[in-house]
Amino acid sequence: MNRFYSISKAATELGVSISTLRRWESEGKLVPQRTKGNQRRYSPEQIMGLVRKVTPKPDRITLAYARVSSADQKKDLERQKTVLEMYCAAQGWNFELISDLGSGMNYRKKGLQSLLQKLLNGKIERLVITHKDRLLRFGAELIFSVCEMKGVEVVIVNKGEEASFEKDLAKDVLEIITVFSARLYGSRSKKNQKLINGMKKAVKAAQ
Repeated sequence: MNRFYSISKAATELGVSISTLRRWESEGKLVPQRTKGNQRRYSPEQIMGLVRKVTPKPDRITLAYARVSSADQKKDLERQKTVLEMYCAAQGWNFELISDLGSGMNYRKKGLQSLLQKLLNGKIERLVITHKDRLLRFGAELIFSVCEMKGVEVVIVNKGEEASFEKDLAKDVLEIITVFSARLYGSRSKKNQKLINGMKKAVKAAQ
């Protein structure tokens, strides 16, 4: 008769926290059987099937990434960093924290470039972010696909929509308008200037 593992024993065998097992269950990654008393039980086959996947690699790290769009959001950046630090510490992970201040549409931010380099070099065991759009406004799915190919676990602390999404998106759009306006203003076209000013007012009014 097979010996089944309780959630605490399974966590010990896999070298992860109990909260990680609960998260994996909600994601459908590792779903246990239930006893009549509704307690979780894991089969040896389930445990052995994941041992290799979750065994930490000595040269790989957990990387936490935080970002805000502009300087007036520095308080939010510090809040993100605190949440990430507390979350990683609660899981017992040794981690490195990288933060960026810049648009979610800017792919050349220093922190993001460092993250991508570590990812492509196989240096990351796990990527932790507070919200999906903290990584990039658009294109995060591509990075998640690279993570999957590299065997990197992606942990999103809060999967709900961020309250400041519309505000941050408006800031990103204004940044794009500013970049193009520098070129259009050079043409000395009053029509272009009027168009740009109208776009800026519309975006600000929508915030």
